[in-house]
Amino acid sequence: MPFHNRLGALCWTLAAPLFLIANVVVGLRWTDPAFSWATNNVSDLGNVSCGVWDTTRPRYVCSPWHDAMNVAFVLTGVLLVAGFALTWRHTGGGKAGSWGKALMLLGGAGLGLAGAFPADVDENLHLLAALLVIVIGNIGLLVAGFARTGTPLARLRWVTLGLGVLGTAGSVLFFAQQGAGIGVGGMERVAVFPLSAWACYAGIHLLTGVYRSRGSRKSLRLDGGVGGAGAAPSESGRR
Repeated sequence: MPFHNRLGALCWTLAAPLFLIANVVVGLRWTDPAFSWATNNVSDLGNVSCGVWDTTRPRYVCSPWHDAMNVAFVLTGVLLVAGFALTWRHTGGGKAGSWGKALMLLGGAGLGLAGAFPADVDENLHLLAALLVIVIGNIGLLVAGFARTGTPLARLRWVTLGLGVLGTAGSVLFFAQQGAGIGVGGMERVAVFPLSAWACYAGIHLLTGVYRSRGSRKSLRLDGGVGGAGAAPSESGRR
């Protein structure tokens, strides 16, 4: 696999850990009140000012490390978009795969947009970003699940469809403000995380495929070398 494909796979692999670590670390900096994954939205971590936020679910938001979270949003988006751009031709997938990847790419761009425009800075652009991630991105997963058989993207079919269904269900419940036992904030994460989780899985799948391929080629060369060494004396002996 060419270097740019491996680089794209690495970008995908790094996106989810970066985003998850940022969620945990920035959330831990909240003190009064403490950050709640069940109550607070992911976007609350990036709000630049302190105060009561959200008319539908009023809650006090104060994120001391909001800059770090917004940088993480942007970097995660950049890694996801770069991953799609660098692996586009390699992953293939036919029409369904191409449409799915395009929608997921927009979802990745939405994460970057969310960091560039925090909710309390530009609510409209932040809402657009959220829709790109939890609606367009999850639809992209569902569409990509029907990628053409025989392509690298199709080998991820069941994981892709499973995460797409999970993310779409999470989106529907989040918009309906239904926590289903994990809180509305928790449900938002069910809607947001599948895209980056898929990218991480896809990146690891592509990278491990490269190393398996290298190992197979090395084994074939060794087998050929042993066979060649053994054949010469045998031929010589017959003479």
